Amino acid sequence: MHIFGGTVTEAAARVADPAFVAECAETYAEIHGRPPGEAEQRSWSRSWPSLLRILSAAELGDLHLLLEYELPGTSQRIDALLLGHQAAAKGLTSVVIELKQWTHARPHAAGPGMLQVGERAVLHPARQVGGYVNYLNDWLPAELDLEVEGVALLHEAPPDLIAHLRERLGSGPSASYPVLGAQDLSLDAAPHVLAERLRCSGLRMAAPERITAFLDARHRPSPKLLAKVAANIAGSESFRLIGEQDKARQLIYQAIRAGRGSHDGHVVVVTGGPGTGKTAIALRLLGDLCGHPEANPRLLSPSATLTQQLNRAAGELAKGLIATWTSGLPRVLDKDRSVVLLDEAHRARTGRTWRRAEFPDALAKLLENCAVLVLFLDEDQIVRPGEGTTVDELRRMAARMNHSFECIDLPTQFRCSGSRAYMDWLDALFSPGGHPPRWAGADYDLALADSPVQLEEWVAGHIRREHSARITAGYCWPWDSSPEPPLSPEVSLSWSDASGEHRWARPWNSKADRLIAGEGVPGRAFWATDEGGQRQVGCVYTAQGMEYDYSAVILGKDITRTAHGWQARPEESHDPALRSLTPQEYLPYALNTYRVLATRGVRGTRLYSDDAATQQYLRTVLPNAPS
Repeated sequence: MHIFGGTVTEAAARVADPAFVAECAETYAEIHGRPPGEAEQRSWSRSWPSLLRILSAAELGDLHLLLEYELPGTSQRIDALLLGHQAAAKGLTSVVIELKQWTHARPHAAGPGMLQVGERAVLHPARQVGGYVNYLNDWLPAELDLEVEGVALLHEAPPDLIAHLRERLGSGPSASYPVLGAQDLSLDAAPHVLAERLRCSGLRMAAPERITAFLDARHRPSPKLLAKVAANIAGSESFRLIGEQDKARQLIYQAIRAGRGSHDGHVVVVTGGPGTGKTAIALRLLGDLCGHPEANPRLLSPSATLTQQLNRAAGELAKGLIATWTSGLPRVLDKDRSVVLLDEAHRARTGRTWRRAEFPDALAKLLENCAVLVLFLDEDQIVRPGEGTTVDELRRMAARMNHSFECIDLPTQFRCSGSRAYMDWLDALFSPGGHPPRWAGADYDLALADSPVQLEEWVAGHIRREHSARITAGYCWPWDSSPEPPLSPEVSLSWSDASGEHRWARPWNSKADRLIAGEGVPGRAFWATDEGGQRQVGCVYTAQGMEYDYSAVILGKDITRTAHGWQARPEESHDPALRSLTPQEYLPYALNTYRVLATRGVRGTRLYSDDAATQQYLRTVLPNAPS
């Protein structure tokens, strides 16, 4: 999809008219269901005229131009894509153009592929171009005979910035994509020189039927791409399977193979609590499926945090195969062959807003458009209204749609040192009227902290010993910080002891979607794994699906312990999805939230409550943490 398609000449004739950008904004809203931001429209107004003046000066007016061309399955968009024909070539030639209005950029500590532009950590533009070129090569059908080139065009950059960006490329794979500034593309240069620098030398108008074939092409992963992704996943130490996990993987794969022969479809539900390996199994199954040339698999998750972590683990090539899923339908699925793996199915949007009938629309659409749907589910991890599903609902949905159904349970958990005693104790603690015995287990490091300072010192000590450790909390404090540093210390706790009154305050994790939000602050998807995350407090939405060695959990005042069990206080929540619930409605979500947070630690957990009465209750069931 794109917001403008036509010749360079047609676009050049209209770009000076403000109505052109307005019409493109309307098209964007029709495609995406929301209008583009003001900053994005300003960037179009600044970049498009410069681009079209250069293309016109290079006498490329007959080439077909697509603006904001979206790569299906990735939510990424190419700023400008040129399509034309080389006399000696059989098919099309496309040129990816990445547009930047930068006037400065600084090196970034993450390496030469990253830059700091203002407060933002961004990819080197040549790396962006390389990613887009790879996608077009890997996802478009071979019969198009497509040749793909690419350039980065920084039309406002001074010469010293262009020189710096070229130095940062070195001899890496992105060095083949030129970084061009205004000095390189002077309108006084000869047309053939400009065309050559833009990688358009010899490019002429393509036949209309070839343009139509490109626009109508079904994007699907090539056998070469699938083989590379399969190899990357098989070689990842992060997703090695142990014992029962590998057994479950083989049982699930057997169910998938059996289901692919069913014309109507097949549903496989994989159930298991925290640490049973659902995500690791899902990724390994994706690798298995990629090993078949005819496969067209997808691994989806409603959690953007988990999706970004999985893409990093599987490699850049997996983008498009691994994607965040809310309610839309992945593009170009094959009803007879595609297998869709849906991890974290308990986070799926399934409430009344997303139902036209008895069953959730989004899940029904997935079932209708793939051969096999595999859902990884833990009903006890549903943490907000309008999300989640159950085994029973999925079984009834499959029956209604004439699909076969199979359920596989993962009984063995590997997180929390594999301690069944801890999981049972936690289930008792976070049941509405549960009464856990005093913890005396020797196979898991569990204790009560006396203060948030003690929690933080415990986490810092493990970080010094090169273990991973994080602090999380219930959503009981404001969260109004800007995504970029400095982050406001909004998680604020006060307490008193023999030495007097005390206050402790730390920021929530950044809301930024990028790899790095700023110096020492990872983006939200990487809070649980990257350096600096230990200095912010995570919530259930950034911790769910993740794990680390040691977990410090702060219980907010949204649940308090009374003589009759847990009492919910939704007015203490700052989560807009939960504040309007009654105490009875709120309690199950709150208990599930704290159960999730308390099962992130592989080796140990410390608990602390901001409510004095609840902290006193916890002292009766937990040993004090060593000083």
